[in-house]
Amino acid sequence: MLPVFPLFDSHFHIIDRRFPLTPNNGYLPDDLTCHEYLAQMDKYNLHGGAIVSGSFQAFDQSYLLNALKTLGPGFVGVTQLPTTVTDDEILVLDRAGVRAVRFNIKRGGSEDVQHLGAMARRVHELVGWHVELYADSRELGELFETLVKLPAVSIDHLGLSREGFGTLLKLAERGVRVKATGFGRVDFDVPTALRQLYSANPHALMFGTDLPSTRAPRPYHDNDFLLVAETLGDEAARAVFYDNAAEFYRLPR
Repeated sequence: MLPVFPLFDSHFHIIDRRFPLTPNNGYLPDDLTCHEYLAQMDKYNLHGGAIVSGSFQAFDQSYLLNALKTLGPGFVGVTQLPTTVTDDEILVLDRAGVRAVRFNIKRGGSEDVQHLGAMARRVHELVGWHVELYADSRELGELFETLVKLPAVSIDHLGLSREGFGTLLKLAERGVRVKATGFGRVDFDVPTALRQLYSANPHALMFGTDLPSTRAPRPYHDNDFLLVAETLGDEAARAVFYDNAAEFYRLPR
């Protein structure tokens, strides 16, 4: 039996072959449609979530617009955009519920990281969006000064690596958000990492399922949700499962 904490799933993918998919290093994932996602989440007290564009979706927006319309209120989008995107195109996506731009440093499929600073400031000034990074903690040292100067940033999957985790902690102390996702992807003790990050900044952690866990050595399991609740306790778990993400993604109160 799962605890009944309200949940905003801060990181999951919708994969639907009615829309364009681009192989990434020869990889294409299996489908996870909106209806299949909701069926998997029916045991949770799900209040919404962030649909995140994957490397295999590149700059396609058609799947995301359809998913946002299908899943409805409470759900937002995290997209990938080229620097050539127009302000009008960004405004259309914002009205549809997109709230962030993703830079996929680990897998590619997004704009190059050299454009991170300019893009982050542009979308924040225009529509209040933040940027999200799929990056290994080992790469964060060289990005540190850039990241701490940006208006709003989150980093996926607890940073993935033990090496560089200290840099991730310093970023959290400076206000960077960290997604408590992809526990089967990391090479360190997750409970210890959760406690350290929550201590560094109680607002930093945002839980997500990472469904359907594309290319993960170990896919998401309900035990990951239970692990957060048991590690942090009720008050902190409520923040990590819902409150922190609701504030960051600017959900209506």
